[in-house]
Amino acid sequence: MSLHYAIDIAPLGSLADPRAITRLARAAEASGWDGISMWDSLGLSMGSVAADLFVTLAAVAAETERLKLITSIVAVARRRPQLVVQAAASLDLVSEGRLVLGLGAGEDQPDFEAFGESHDRATRIARMDEGIGIIDAGLRGQPLHYEGEHLTATGVTLGPRPLQQPRPPIWFGALRPGGLRRAARWDGWIAVALGEDGTSTILTPDGLGEGAARIRTERGSNGLAEQPYDIAVLGSTAADGPGPDQYAAAGASWWLESLSPMRGSVDALEAIVHAGPPR
Repeated sequence: MSLHYAIDIAPLGSLADPRAITRLARAAEASGWDGISMWDSLGLSMGSVAADLFVTLAAVAAETERLKLITSIVAVARRRPQLVVQAAASLDLVSEGRLVLGLGAGEDQPDFEAFGESHDRATRIARMDEGIGIIDAGLRGQPLHYEGEHLTATGVTLGPRPLQQPRPPIWFGALRPGGLRRAARWDGWIAVALGEDGTSTILTPDGLGEGAARIRTERGSNGLAEQPYDIAVLGSTAADGPGPDQYAAAGASWWLESLSPMRGSVDALEAIVHAGPPR
């Protein structure tokens, strides 16, 4: 399987301006990148602010024609799933079917607790599990009849319908064993290979390969072995250690090149993008 390349945006600091991100997206499309991915953050854990994920990717959609638009990842535990359905379907339409919907629990503690929401892991996982079920059914246009511990949907159908049918692909962001089991149910796995400093590697190619093997086993048990599946890894070619080729050999199909203010100014990041994918 050939490796695809996307720029991965941490929309903080100088990149909290959506115009800076659309500038990088235009450069990425002109320089042969395959996609753009973007964090879902309020920026509070880093003492910053952040651009909105869906609004910014809609602006990118208007400025580009080819790039895949990857959410890496929507923090489902702190977002209302009905609004995620509405935003994701709208984004898929305005982008002519280029959305890849990365979903997960969300980790940034201040983004929860600053607004009186629990950051307790079990609570976040439970809210995420309920929310993703609603998002999946909602994007498929199915009537929602659900009553869970945290969420309720009473006989409603959400819209608009996305361009991709039956829905845009869902990739699941995870590293722990329980997360890998969840990732196996969907269309892809987003593996975070970087530490918070944006340079240190916390997931080795061997670790990625072990996770990929777990997912293959799980998908085989669920009758999904023959269905297409993507593995995306967040990394940085500026970091010491393994690069895209090693992760591709371990099973990755997408390399998400980390771009954040920690790597330099917008001008410096644009130069990295213009250099093209690290093939």
